[in-house]
Amino acid sequence: MALTSRFVKTFGIAALFLAAAVLGTASGVLFAFVGDLPQISALDDYSPSTITRVLGRDGSVVGEFATERRVLVTYDDIAPLLREAIVSAEDGDFFKHSGVNVMRIAITAGKRALGLQRYGGASTLTQQLARKLFLTDEQTLERKIKEALLAIQIEKRYTKQEILTMYCNKMYWGHGAYGVEAASQLYFAKHARDLSLDEAAMIAGIIQGNVRQSPYVNMKAALRRRNYTLDRMADEGYITRQDAQAAEARPIVTRGEPMRPTSIAPYFLESVRSQLEDTYGAKAVYENGLTVRTGIDPALQRAANTALDAGLRRLDKRRGYRRPTRNVLTEGRTLDGYRSSSWSHDPAKDEIATALVMNIEGSRLAVRVGRWQGVIDRDGYAWTRKRRPEDVARPGDLVEVHVDSLDEKAGTFTATIDQAPALQGAVFAIEKRTGNILAMVGGDDFERSQFNRATQALRQVGSLFKPFVFTAAIDRGYTASSLLDDSPVSFPAGPGQPPYEPRNYDREYHGMVTIRQALEGSRNVPTIRLMAALGPAEVIKYARSLGITSPLPPYLSVAIGSAEASLQEITSSYSAFPNQGVRMAPLGVLEVTDRDGNTLEQHRPEPHEALRADTAYIITNLMHGVIQHGTGSGAGVLNWPLGGKTGTTDDYTDAWFVGFDPDITLGVWVGFDQKKPIGEGQTGTVAALPIWIDIMRTWVDRRRDELAEPPDFSRPGNIVVVDTEYGPEVYIAGTEPGVGRSRRPPDGR
Repeated sequence: MALTSRFVKTFGIAALFLAAAVLGTASGVLFAFVGDLPQISALDDYSPSTITRVLGRDGSVVGEFATERRVLVTYDDIAPLLREAIVSAEDGDFFKHSGVNVMRIAITAGKRALGLQRYGGASTLTQQLARKLFLTDEQTLERKIKEALLAIQIEKRYTKQEILTMYCNKMYWGHGAYGVEAASQLYFAKHARDLSLDEAAMIAGIIQGNVRQSPYVNMKAALRRRNYTLDRMADEGYITRQDAQAAEARPIVTRGEPMRPTSIAPYFLESVRSQLEDTYGAKAVYENGLTVRTGIDPALQRAANTALDAGLRRLDKRRGYRRPTRNVLTEGRTLDGYRSSSWSHDPAKDEIATALVMNIEGSRLAVRVGRWQGVIDRDGYAWTRKRRPEDVARPGDLVEVHVDSLDEKAGTFTATIDQAPALQGAVFAIEKRTGNILAMVGGDDFERSQFNRATQALRQVGSLFKPFVFTAAIDRGYTASSLLDDSPVSFPAGPGQPPYEPRNYDREYHGMVTIRQALEGSRNVPTIRLMAALGPAEVIKYARSLGITSPLPPYLSVAIGSAEASLQEITSSYSAFPNQGVRMAPLGVLEVTDRDGNTLEQHRPEPHEALRADTAYIITNLMHGVIQHGTGSGAGVLNWPLGGKTGTTDDYTDAWFVGFDPDITLGVWVGFDQKKPIGEGQTGTVAALPIWIDIMRTWVDRRRDELAEPPDFSRPGNIVVVDTEYGPEVYIAGTEPGVGRSRRPPDGR
């Protein structure tokens, strides 16, 4: 008995000693780590990185900036089924524990020791949140201790609803999507509040595996994890077993897009990004969730993208076919194993797609786009002027094709061979009353080249400069019916230099012509004679007033476009003509707000008085004549009030058309980056005007639906119409025939 008593006493002392040692060790650990932990109170102002969105004039998203694609949502914005699915899949006791589940840790440790579990941890949702907010994913004891201590502190300070909301907004769901809202859009094109049971279960199931278990990467893994989550939801009593089984029987149907969405206006978006970074810095742009409102018109922008691409391809084909430059077989890949990043969606009719040549079957090329099998028959490559398919492409070549028809049931299609154009182009559209930029295309492919040819490229403007010459003339007393001499002329060019002898494009001379006839026919010689009469410096002054800032040397050849300007410059300057002489500065960013809706900056239209309203109207009417009877007559097919001017350089290196209706001004440029001929006869009328018409048709068709009748150009009260021997003509009152002129031209006419 005494021995037993002594044993118990000894054991008790040892137990107390051990307990003291354990408590001492625990206290030491706590003392060592607590002081090193971040301040949980910082979460009171927690603002995770969110997406900066750039909006168009209709409120739709035209582009985004983000390091983490995240849209913050509240607890009520998350579907109850999704909240229950996440808790079931990750932490069934979430609403019971205080941040750390001791029993779960013990069970997991035991399973690991017995070799019954290799993967999966015992971390609660709160521990996972603590790790993602404050720590790293390194597998160390120190990290686990800090994680547990932080979780306990978080649980003390915040409610379960607040913790679950932070978790749902913080976690990564693969493919660049952070938070449940971005994940819901990514996989199902839905808001998080609208998910069905099986959709919620799939999203909850793949949290830990994200990309590896994404349905875009591994559908079997995604199904397995979804069904696991459904079973766990039934175990936790959130749904019935019958509901779980019914949901498990349904396939996963994704409606989202695994690739980051591409902007409809990448060149414009890049200009906005640069402007925002200059003002707020890169961190704010990519992490602070700004909202940027712009005037971009999505429908017009899409029309510009499509029309420019189609027009450049059409022009490029005239230069001949170029063999493919990439073959996957020579890269050591297999035909069946090759996957292109552009195959993230099924091909659509009339789409340009990247195809892999699989085989040559008689006179046909067998090609593949993802899972779709296609053929290109002889008619599909006739334009290449190659008689044999092997002269067009060989197995393993990557080629561009135009999808002509699709058989969705069979998964087959027919196509025409195509090619990426070597030719470049640009589009710029501006609203005359506000200066809002409505559309901008800076080149054929932003991925290939980020150089913005709409704003950064200076190119010879050709005959686009002529309206500036006639503007100076009208403003100084000439009229639309004033006569100019269209006959050969020679100007001295200086000591030791041959004389300057300009010629007309058609090498013909028409004698005496009116200013209207000279502009409508884009006659070079009478324009240069007029420049000489007015003085180059005087004409350049008007160009400057209209917004041309590029260098303009005071030479006569500038009259017919030897000087350079950007497409944005020239388009903006033309917008003053239909706007009664007022040029609005191009405006990209209209308003910037922070994630809480506070306005950071706001921009209003910036007007510049460039011309008298009556002078501007006369030029507008003359340029309307270019559409009615002149080099821009092809635009007459739109049957809409329009004005504009073609531009062509002597060696066909640049082709332009800039035109307007009563509301917008639109410019198109076509050429090579390196100045070389587009091709013989490729004038502004031939190369640029058809693209302009295709874009403008979208605008005109919409305006027809919106308006009871077509708009008209605003006419000042001092404009009179007089019948002349050339037909009805517009004049500024006091300058019409038979009336003493108060503003006589310099030569007394």
